[in-house]
Amino acid sequence: MGDLLIRNGLVVLPYGVFKLDILIRDGVITALGKGLSASGVDVINASGKYVFPGIVDEHVHMREPGLTHKDNFTNGTMAAAAGGVTTVLEMPNTLPPVDNGKVLTNKAKLLEPKAYVDFGLYGVIHDSNIHEFEDLVSAGAIGFKIFMGPTTGNIPPPDDGSLYEAMLKSAKLGVPLAFHAENYALVKYFTEKVRRSGRTDLEVHNDSRPPICEEEAIQKLILYSRKTGGKAHIVHMSAGGGVRLLRVARGEGINVTGETNPHYLLLTKDDYRRYGVLIKVNPPIRGKEDQEELWRGVLDGTITAIGSDHAPHSASEKSGDVWSAASGFIGVQTLFPLMLDQALRGKLPLTYIPKLMSENPARLFSLYPKKGTIMVGSDGDLVIVDPNAKTVIKKEDIYAKYPLTPFIGWKLKGKIIYTILRGEVIAKEGKVIGKPRGRWLRPIKG
Repeated sequence: MGDLLIRNGLVVLPYGVFKLDILIRDGVITALGKGLSASGVDVINASGKYVFPGIVDEHVHMREPGLTHKDNFTNGTMAAAAGGVTTVLEMPNTLPPVDNGKVLTNKAKLLEPKAYVDFGLYGVIHDSNIHEFEDLVSAGAIGFKIFMGPTTGNIPPPDDGSLYEAMLKSAKLGVPLAFHAENYALVKYFTEKVRRSGRTDLEVHNDSRPPICEEEAIQKLILYSRKTGGKAHIVHMSAGGGVRLLRVARGEGINVTGETNPHYLLLTKDDYRRYGVLIKVNPPIRGKEDQEELWRGVLDGTITAIGSDHAPHSASEKSGDVWSAASGFIGVQTLFPLMLDQALRGKLPLTYIPKLMSENPARLFSLYPKKGTIMVGSDGDLVIVDPNAKTVIKKEDIYAKYPLTPFIGWKLKGKIIYTILRGEVIAKEGKVIGKPRGRWLRPIKG
């Protein structure tokens, strides 16, 4: 199993596109070159097709255990496979929250038999478990999520002392901290202020969590990282001011990185008129100027990763008015197709995709070079794409309990032909093949 030869593909790497054959034996890449041959292997002719490293989605909420009325790990990882994602990093705000080593290992045991792709697990640091940091690392946490603002699961943010301590431990152990960067007190203040006004228009979500909430939190994390050397990774960046802060900090050599998501790059608050509360997310989708600054951050290297923030909810939870509707929507299956489309339309270089969506996440979370690249010794995780074909995102093709996404009906350039995990085809033309074969990943030591 896992023996495969890819012939004549256009291999897309961060430093160029190369016409190469790829030989995979026992799930691992054993040779790259031209005119390769081998016996006892399956062969795929990828002539005229792009071959990318398997996508590493660093930001998914699959909702299992405890929140499976929204969705589950089986559906979520099938969606990943259909969308070219071969590794997912699963967030910890499930029930119970992943706040100690035992909960983490129990979650891994529960999920591994259901996984169609490989996966890592975050731990969480909140207001009362900083003493569990080392235990979670020893148990195999890929990193930590710290919720500074209100989120699904209502996990309380750590106080400043615990936050500073977490940054010290991050620096000592080399473990990344992924931050939902919104100032909790400011969100509470603005939310109460606009609610008292009686407003129910769709713009009210933006006004209840304005950019200053994000910018203040990012500023604090930059300061703490400067003082401690801790690895601060700002996820789902939405505010242009936050990008500018990050750009300066990275220019000064501070150990901070950033992620954004397709919905911030492709939608603005004007799209509330078209999609309503379906596009309610935290932090909010903002205005055109913020979107333009996000794109500048992607193109100049300030933003180092693009993840999905896959966050399913039930149909009833996504209904109602702007105050009662849940925040978030699915995204793991559309992550790569949407960004591939942008590359094929010339919005960003094709070579940025493997950097932002494979190599950088794998490096940050200590999975590289096992994951995130195409080289001898790496896992045979690949996505083969026909750049001349088209994709229409259809509701019936989405693997989800509730296929609620604003991208239904979008027409995209490019089409995923094969998703390959460790040398085995796990999806063909958007249809998942075979049984679950995903594995739980721990960080590579050293």
